[in-house]
Amino acid sequence: MRTLAAVGCVGGALLSYGAAQSMAAEMPAAPLQRVERGTLCVTNGIVSGLSGGRLSVETPSSRAVLRVASAQMAEIRFRYLGPSEGSKPLASGELRRQIGLKLRAQDTCNLVYVMWHIEPDSRVAVSVKRNPGKKTHQECGANGYVNVRARTSRSRPRIVAGETHTLRAELRGEDLTVLADGQLVWEGGVGHTIAEFDGPVGFRTDNARFILEYYASDLRPQSGTLGHGIEGTRCEASPGD
Repeated sequence: MRTLAAVGCVGGALLSYGAAQSMAAEMPAAPLQRVERGTLCVTNGIVSGLSGGRLSVETPSSRAVLRVASAQMAEIRFRYLGPSEGSKPLASGELRRQIGLKLRAQDTCNLVYVMWHIEPDSRVAVSVKRNPGKKTHQECGANGYVNVRARTSRSRPRIVAGETHTLRAELRGEDLTVLADGQLVWEGGVGHTIAEFDGPVGFRTDNARFILEYYASDLRPQSGTLGHGIEGTRCEASPGD
């Protein structure tokens, strides 16, 4: 995979970690709304609704996006229950356990991922998947990924089964800010190419079981053709998604 060049390093970044942390703390928190199961378009795996608006994932993979439009901000509050019974290696062949957020998810070929790796490594990773003119897994597969390096970043402790954590991402133009458990862990630009696609926010899990709550901002019904989750378009399963 290619990697976008970093604008700076943590020690000599254009924006220091301390300054970025301060800015994140000063940003007015947009109101988040909990997303119910019926507002999700689940394109892969099984996402079950529980009491109190909670969601459950037991399958080796899950993919979901909102059926309505929203701001490009999302948060997932999850309890990691351990590995899933079965396993599904990534297209690269790696068996990774992870949970994360989708942004500007036009389709499975064009979107931004913010993923919290659980095993074998432990980190928050950002990538842009871009495949102009393609929209199905059959057309793009695992092609088009670009891993994005942060201007500023911070590691988090390894996730242990039974623990509860929060992952939040906000995309303003090309600028992405990611908080894990309320701490800034990733800040930087994701590149101008994301202007070529647009879509709803969502989430993804791989090879792990979770109880979770999903939140988004500025939810609003909207008909149209923005992405496979927007109201007015068909919600279709994608086995390879």
